[in-house]
Amino acid sequence: MRGVFGAGLILGIFAALALPVATSELQFPEVTLTPGQVITSNAKVKPGVYRLPGADGRSAITVRGSGITLDLTGVTIEGADPYADPDGYVGTGIAIDGGDHVTVRGGVIRGYKVGVLARQSPFLHLTGLDVSYNWKQRLWSGIEKESLVDWMSYHDNEQDQWLEFGAAIYLSACDDAEVDHNTAVQGQNGLMVTRSARLKVWNNTFSYLSSIGFGLYRTTDSLVAHNKFDYDVRGYSDGFYYRGQDSTGILMYEQSSRNTFHHNSVTHGGDGLFLWAGQSTMDTGQGGANDNVFFENDFSHAVANGIEATFSRNRFISNRIEDCWHGVWGGYSFDTLFEGNTFKGNDEAIAIEHGQNISIVRNRFSGDKVALRLWANASQDPNWGYPKARDTRSRDYVIDGNTFENHDTVLNVIRTSGLRMSGSEVQGTIGALIKGGAEVAGLNWDAAPAAATTATPRETPVAAWQPLPSGMNAMLPEGARRGRSTIIVDEWGPYDYKSPKVWPAGTTSDRPLKLRILGPEGTWRLLSASGGSSNVSTGAVGTEIVVTPSGKGLNLRLEFEYIGEEIVDPRGRRTPAGSPHTFSYELFEPAIDWNTRWWTWEQKADPLTSADAFEARLKETPTKIEIVPRFDLISGGKMMDDLPADRLAMRAEGTVTLPSGNYELVMITDDGIRVWVDDTLVLERWDIHGSTVDRLPLTGGQHRIRLEYFEATGWAELKVKFTKR
Repeated sequence: MRGVFGAGLILGIFAALALPVATSELQFPEVTLTPGQVITSNAKVKPGVYRLPGADGRSAITVRGSGITLDLTGVTIEGADPYADPDGYVGTGIAIDGGDHVTVRGGVIRGYKVGVLARQSPFLHLTGLDVSYNWKQRLWSGIEKESLVDWMSYHDNEQDQWLEFGAAIYLSACDDAEVDHNTAVQGQNGLMVTRSARLKVWNNTFSYLSSIGFGLYRTTDSLVAHNKFDYDVRGYSDGFYYRGQDSTGILMYEQSSRNTFHHNSVTHGGDGLFLWAGQSTMDTGQGGANDNVFFENDFSHAVANGIEATFSRNRFISNRIEDCWHGVWGGYSFDTLFEGNTFKGNDEAIAIEHGQNISIVRNRFSGDKVALRLWANASQDPNWGYPKARDTRSRDYVIDGNTFENHDTVLNVIRTSGLRMSGSEVQGTIGALIKGGAEVAGLNWDAAPAAATTATPRETPVAAWQPLPSGMNAMLPEGARRGRSTIIVDEWGPYDYKSPKVWPAGTTSDRPLKLRILGPEGTWRLLSASGGSSNVSTGAVGTEIVVTPSGKGLNLRLEFEYIGEEIVDPRGRRTPAGSPHTFSYELFEPAIDWNTRWWTWEQKADPLTSADAFEARLKETPTKIEIVPRFDLISGGKMMDDLPADRLAMRAEGTVTLPSGNYELVMITDDGIRVWVDDTLVLERWDIHGSTVDRLPLTGGQHRIRLEYFEATGWAELKVKFTKR
């Protein structure tokens, strides 16, 4: 007998009578949650808010057993202060520990590193959960310059390394799971799945996340339909940089094959889709994330690639890809079909290096700078395993029946053989039909349609990918906010326009400072201003104001009141429509003149292996002397035009006066750094490291600060900032 009231026996009786019974109609015993509780039978949790503190390596609630339903309708489970900084959240809300046919439905789970964690739980059903406002890391990229510390890497998950980055829902070895009608916003990752097969993921919203909407690793034969994966993005500042930092709406890594995606909205991501074969393919040339189908999805407004699909074979049919850097980046893809897609306003609609046996048929291209860019590099790394095991020439493209309208270049092709282009319709203004054609072997441009066998036929009828009977319309509605220019990423991730926000209209170093008031429709008024003055004191959302800072340095704080639509702030707090809601803008950069000296050094004066020689070099005449107000340097080449890219050393001294209060001196460095405050060494990270954040506490008052820094080779970063605590 299973459950306190013998639910297993009851179901058996109804089955014998051939009477259908919905699980939701059964009366489960009502329980009250306690920290560390283990659920082993059907249960309905008494509605209310439960504060069940999270802890590393532990779950607040564990479900253990088979055939169990846990009903959380009307329940909120909090792991910590719901309005605290989310990078401090730890632990797991609900862990599902093995068993099969477990259902968890309803309820809010927030304030944890991982909302729901399930392992080896086949036929799991998660439905109607709100797993928003869980862990996410603080971002350090600014408006004008990004920071390398924000870059993500999901390439390895053999030992569940993805858990380091948090998740609303994380599934491992959960074959035949169903995930539907769940919501996760304002966290870092939504649904993350590894080593699972035959999932059904539908009618979910995993949007406004700072890294991944839906991640798959060694996950196969699954259906993903009618989901919203919008604004899953970092690493973007409109007009300054657009790298995405490996954020994406859908992530598919390491042999994730035979999955079907249809009618999903995957807009405004770092990438829309980021599909990569996996390290095993890179090393051996075998396998790939193959035979996936993508039908009638919207991959528009990605800051990097609408679709990145590499080292694999897949089919992309009737998708929408607009306003991306690359509509498609298909490096080393093979046996791949692009059919009936709509490309519009991309820098490059389809860009494929070293592609083979690619069919590009019956697509419409409009207003892209370059419609098709196909090429092979002159050389490849001789130590790389993939080209040792595979033919990697750029060859054998069928480009048939497409429409091209208003492009700078239709086809840019280099070092490619066996390319046949036929049946194309060219409209509007075309700058160049073909570039690079002299380097192409066997180029055949034929205006007549190709033979019927040219365009790769669909192996599966389109009817197999039609909307699900109860599938929601996940697409952005007509007239909705669209475009990369609408993406705002602050220190906690993408902004969702559900609350008023002040954001620079230029750079933070502009004088006077131009600011935009963003948010839902409504009006605002300026309540107070310190450290500067505004040219206007009232207005409607969407207006721009001009602020003139006062004094030396910046200690600006503007406080506003908004009245208008209902507000949901970035931590989930609500203000009813028509009620006043206060919001503020702060900019803090105390004045400091850094007396700075730079040196170059040779290998014989390496700071790690030849410390005495390095010290002797720093006693010689500096290569460069300057006084600067800030350090905000990042580069994969030269940090400054008048210094070489590598083997640099720097010493700087300055005095800062901070108002009363508590502060942090934040250092982001690649490579070595030493910091003295008032002649006391407070930080020594004197080694070669990737971009790393160090946060040093300071109190108000005057402080003498001394820095010593070196850059060896490769990427370099040196950011120094003062923040209020």
